[in-house]
Amino acid sequence: MAKKFPLHPKHPERNCWGCDRYCSVDALSCGNGSDRTQHPIELLGDDWYEWEQENEAAQQQRQQTQAAA
Repeated sequence: MAKKFPLHPKHPERNCWGCDRYCSVDALSCGNGSDRTQHPIELLGDDWYEWEQENEAAQQQRQQTQAAA
């Protein structure tokens, strides 16, 4: 069973986020490569999760507008 993915971890730079193991940076065990996978908060900022929700809401609104036309 998959672990719950943290939306706002305190120190995302300390873990690899490439699989459900969330390995420490100095103990990568999944074979994900020589570098860790960054958490989305590191790449997209603190509002990364809300951005996706806004994007989905905009898509739904656009689909409703097109269906009504």
